[in-house]
Amino acid sequence: MLRGAVGICGFLLLWECAVQLGAVSAQQLCPPSQVAAAFFTKLADPRPDGATLGAHFIASSSVALGGFLLACLIGLPLGLAMGYYQPVYLLANPIFELLRPIPPIAWIPIVTLLLGIGAQARIFIIFLSAVVPCVINAYTGIRHVPERYIHVGQSLGMSRWRIFTKICIPCALPTLFVGVRLSLNTAWTALVAAEMMASVRGLGYMIQMGRLLIQPDIIITGMLTIGSTGALMSALLSLIEKRLTKWGAER
Repeated sequence: MLRGAVGICGFLLLWECAVQLGAVSAQQLCPPSQVAAAFFTKLADPRPDGATLGAHFIASSSVALGGFLLACLIGLPLGLAMGYYQPVYLLANPIFELLRPIPPIAWIPIVTLLLGIGAQARIFIIFLSAVVPCVINAYTGIRHVPERYIHVGQSLGMSRWRIFTKICIPCALPTLFVGVRLSLNTAWTALVAAEMMASVRGLGYMIQMGRLLIQPDIIITGMLTIGSTGALMSALLSLIEKRLTKWGAER
């Protein structure tokens, strides 16, 4: 923790010095002091993009978390079923492998035609990005359950469903949480692409307006807000994992 803080402070100091000494143009990359001033100004001032930082954050959080939760609710059960039941794998895997390589931004035209330009469309774009890590890690977690655990359950007369719920899923929990954390990061990563669809609120919209108005302090404020929020949520998920799984606690 202390080393991380020292590293961040050192990076910010180097960045500030590079701009102040003229090694980097302030018009291209503003110093951290200007970013900090823009951050505190945006907390109360809606200029230049029509909303305060808090309003942008709430709009983006609702979209990002909506897509993320939908990805977990659909992706985790699907991945678990694909890993445990061969017919489900044979049915779902070809479709999944066909859709998985498509980047989120490529979905924007067709999603706009189907769902319009409202919050539902943006949530769906984020869902398409965030569901992939959930499915892959849930599938991998089930496939990596040791065979001897399953054999023990069979020798005790457990049904296939009880083996799945009482043995396989608990064993797969650490890998599932890796998928959930990756899904959360992907949701925030896809946020800017999702908010390209005629948004008037959101951190992605704020970043886009900062680009159009050539205000790098606004751009970096939005970027750092997205990054810090994602990092805090990922840390929270790690704490939940350690409480739910002994494997997480041992790590």
